[in-house]
Amino acid sequence: MRRTSSARVPRATALNGKGYAVPHAQSQTQPDVQPNALPWGRRYVMVRPDHFRVDYRINPYMDLDDQPDPGRAMAQWVGLVSAIERLGGTVEVVPQRPDAPDMVYAMNLGLGLVRPDGGTHVVLSHMRYAERRMETQTAQPWFERSGRSTSYVGRDGVGAHLEAGDVFAWGDALVAGYGPRTEELALKHLATDLEVRVRGVRITHPAMYHLDLAFCPLDERRAMVAPGAFDHASASALLGLVPEPLLLTDEEALTTFCANSIVIGRTVLMPAGAPARVTAQLEDWDFEVVEVEVDEFHKGGGSVRCLTNPIDVTLGRDVPVVPGGEVLVPAV
Repeated sequence: MRRTSSARVPRATALNGKGYAVPHAQSQTQPDVQPNALPWGRRYVMVRPDHFRVDYRINPYMDLDDQPDPGRAMAQWVGLVSAIERLGGTVEVVPQRPDAPDMVYAMNLGLGLVRPDGGTHVVLSHMRYAERRMETQTAQPWFERSGRSTSYVGRDGVGAHLEAGDVFAWGDALVAGYGPRTEELALKHLATDLEVRVRGVRITHPAMYHLDLAFCPLDERRAMVAPGAFDHASASALLGLVPEPLLLTDEEALTTFCANSIVIGRTVLMPAGAPARVTAQLEDWDFEVVEVEVDEFHKGGGSVRCLTNPIDVTLGRDVPVVPGGEVLVPAV
């Protein structure tokens, strides 16, 4: 397994107002050449919110005095499932443990993958906070019963912490956020166990504690990026991987959860109330924007992406196989 540091930012770049290197233009793609849609993001695992509530505070959004309305939360969850299915996606449902109120944020159960031979596998999360670790005790046998093999990088408080909301397939690698929840050591385990390249970016913003709150792949060239979530080197490195980034301000990312969206083909399924500027850019890129009400789940610190776990990322198709694995992190 190779580990190297890299601060390379390809293509001609300019500096935005905070000094991050970004491509000169966000729309240089020829108008008659549509970037390929993401090949993954059509099959999801979700957790029915039968026991969703706020029992503790492990992120800045949680407030024990502001509890979600159970009936409204269930209606919003059902509406999200229906929207996914209308768009051609499929949803498998994992039962929620009564003692695991955050289990509804299914993105963090584990990293679901399809191996090159067609077998399915899940790298289970090892939650940073003990309050969430029991979730994988229920998820692991469910994944096994559904025909998926499972593995860990750490468990029961021993070993590296990994939370799957920090990991996305993008370009030639898995892009993995580390810092608040996932540890840098977990990147090495992912790279060697899966034989892939992992590009690490360090998250420093306390309210964008998972990568899925600050980064949303849209198609093969475009992604929403909130550079304020990262240290300067990581922000520049991440923007250097995205030919056409849709830059989000901290306020846009934090108050609307717009980066916490999912994409099914050419449709972006977003939390209601997304900034008009963002939706206008998406539509200019010929995406259909569908907004869904999920604000009850914002009370626990998650939105559309957090509630959905894509299980169709395919090794060798969406992420190149790299014998022995490789980890790349920005030079400090």
